[in-house]
Amino acid sequence: MSKLTAEDILRVKGLGCLKDKRFDDVFNVRVITRNGKITSDEHRAIAEAADRFGSGEAAMTTRLSIEIQGVKYENIDPMIEFLASHGLETGGTGPLVRPIVSCKGTTCRFGLIDTYGLSEKIHERFYKGFHDVKLPHKFKIAVGGCPNNCVKPDLNDLGIIGQRIPEHDIEKCRGCKKCQVEAACPVGAAVLVDGKLKVDPELCNKCGRCKNTCPFGVTSSYVSGYKICIGGRWGKRTAQGIPLSKLFTSEEDVLDVIERTILFYREEGIPGERFADTINRLGFEYVESKIVK
Repeated sequence: MSKLTAEDILRVKGLGCLKDKRFDDVFNVRVITRNGKITSDEHRAIAEAADRFGSGEAAMTTRLSIEIQGVKYENIDPMIEFLASHGLETGGTGPLVRPIVSCKGTTCRFGLIDTYGLSEKIHERFYKGFHDVKLPHKFKIAVGGCPNNCVKPDLNDLGIIGQRIPEHDIEKCRGCKKCQVEAACPVGAAVLVDGKLKVDPELCNKCGRCKNTCPFGVTSSYVSGYKICIGGRWGKRTAQGIPLSKLFTSEEDVLDVIERTILFYREEGIPGERFADTINRLGFEYVESKIVK
């Protein structure tokens, strides 16, 4: 075939096909997963697509999509059609909501929220539902099940972190020689001082590990919820997301905040500007007031 034009390369990039720098007409094609989860039938379809249209190899991306390697330009459209016949789609590029990532909080012993369920709702509502909503730049969302931050939610444009806020009843503390609350706290926020439990609210990361560890009921009462951070990113310039001041206690509240955040970024962001820079330019308090209050 004749040499590819810049328009040819740009067209397929919008379909999730990134040019392999080693070749003139070879691309690596991103297949979207549901936050890293696919069925065994979908695995088989991807493997068949890699054999029929690519080099027979696949790689995972940092956004938990699967990249079929070594696809020649003339094979891209037939491969996309083949994948679609198996319920799979390509994408994950451009100034859009990018594929959602989540940790295994649903099944992990430390998980405080249903990360799989929530991230799939976000995938349907915002990755797929907002597919035609052009933004100033890419917008990444991650869902973490607890403060361990395995998928680094606070380094995404918007990150969600499962929380379990303790409501310690210190009056019930009997000053046990071996305090089970102190022993359970992984960050040293709970300490026995002069025979009474002291909890540093600044150190406490709301992981909930101390729940029900006190035999006298000091740590029986909790509020579960979701912390949302905005303005994180990694790359050439990194920024840690700033937590919103409100703890959200329902998935619907979280989904509503995500929608308001994306639409705010679309309206008030400048083309080419990452969300972290929008927040720096406008001020966190102003942005928070628009998307929360």
